[in-house]
Amino acid sequence: MNTSLATDYLVIGAGATAMAFVDTMLDESDAHVLMVDRHAQPGGHWNDTYAFVRLHQPSAFYGVNSRALGSGRKDDSEWGGGLYELASGAEIVSYFDQLMQQRFLPSGRVHYLPMHSYEGDRSERHSITSLLTGDSSTVQVRKKVVDATIAQTAVPSTHPPRYRVGPGVCCIPLNDLVNVAHPYARYVVVGGGKTGIDACLWLLHNGVAPATLQWIIPNDCWFLDRANIQPGQENLLRTIGSLANQFEAIGAADSLPDLMLRLERAGELLRLDPSVMPSAFRAATITQAELNALRRIENVVRLGRVCAIEADRIALERGSIAAVSNALYVDCSASAVPFIPHGSLKAFDGNRVNVLTVSSYQLLFSAALIAYVECHLDDQVQMNQLCGFVPPPHSPQDWLNMWAAYLDNQRQWKHHAGLSSWLARCHLHLLPTVMQALQEGDPAKLAVLNRFAQARKQALDNLPRLLQAVADSTQSS
Repeated sequence: MNTSLATDYLVIGAGATAMAFVDTMLDESDAHVLMVDRHAQPGGHWNDTYAFVRLHQPSAFYGVNSRALGSGRKDDSEWGGGLYELASGAEIVSYFDQLMQQRFLPSGRVHYLPMHSYEGDRSERHSITSLLTGDSSTVQVRKKVVDATIAQTAVPSTHPPRYRVGPGVCCIPLNDLVNVAHPYARYVVVGGGKTGIDACLWLLHNGVAPATLQWIIPNDCWFLDRANIQPGQENLLRTIGSLANQFEAIGAADSLPDLMLRLERAGELLRLDPSVMPSAFRAATITQAELNALRRIENVVRLGRVCAIEADRIALERGSIAAVSNALYVDCSASAVPFIPHGSLKAFDGNRVNVLTVSSYQLLFSAALIAYVECHLDDQVQMNQLCGFVPPPHSPQDWLNMWAAYLDNQRQWKHHAGLSSWLARCHLHLLPTVMQALQEGDPAKLAVLNRFAQARKQALDNLPRLLQAVADSTQSS
């Protein structure tokens, strides 16, 4: 059966970024929206992830602009450090489901079709098909199609390992770790990113001895100290000071290694092994207590990516190691953040909106900002100037490119009165949220704010020279 639907905006996806986009559309326009998603409920990849997953950033900086996520409690557990809560995957899925049922659908302006696939060219031709019945519908889009699937967040359960697994080898996605029914002689975690960290910490938390763990890390990563990225009035000095530290490092560095070491000395970056220089940066945050727990794992393999796992050997890019019998391999090798070539996409492209990152680290804030711009501006040149793509980081060089693009966007935002006013009210935006706690006449807070402003200017002055030095170094190597 083929039917026809019509809408102002067709939003492909009902994941976190799609929800943040539509939430702002409801507040800033009178548009009607059709949301189409392959999952049975909102939340995108959060529906597919492992049972013990949590955010790596405080709940206060995640979610949509109209409704805060979490209760504002602090984590006083062994490794929580007394920092603000990190929402669990179950909390996040429930949050988005409530948002759909209590805000989006009752508005009368959102039509939501779960368990449907989008089939079209994301430009002129649009159709959707039910995954349950096979029935298709053509969709007439009066204004624009919104692609909220650009950041194809990957989780191990939806992506098989890219390495060969030999017969008799027990290799499971991280999701299945909670279903283990008997002990293993060794637990081998494959992957050094956020999911690898979570797997190791979960195993340690549940009593697995560090000596029983083996951690295969293709590339060591720089980590962010989560204590530096906190909401709350009591954290203003540290949070603004952290930003000042980063800008001061950019302003003073003359090379990429020099920059990374300056950031480490300032307490902004952490690494697993002080003797190993990390070559990756994926914005994973960690507490000091979690880092100390991970350092208890002595059997760390640094021979590149896994090529194959056999019953007696593990083949890696730079060699091979012996395997033990009765070992459980936990696959954490899927890259959660895809590589999107810088400049390959624009947020506004004719009758299509691409939900990209336009801020450092904050995907959902980016989606909300793009929606605001879509609702209030018509000139696509200006719209894309306000929403320049900020590439998600994978390497130390990406950290620098990320800040360069983000600072350029911030310069553009200051010159648009309406957007500046909205940013000051947007609780997803880190800096205004923290700045609300600034009390006029408080010398300590005013001093750190002045330091921040000076450091930001120094960073902007030195950034072109530093980027050129990095480019020259890359070409010569």
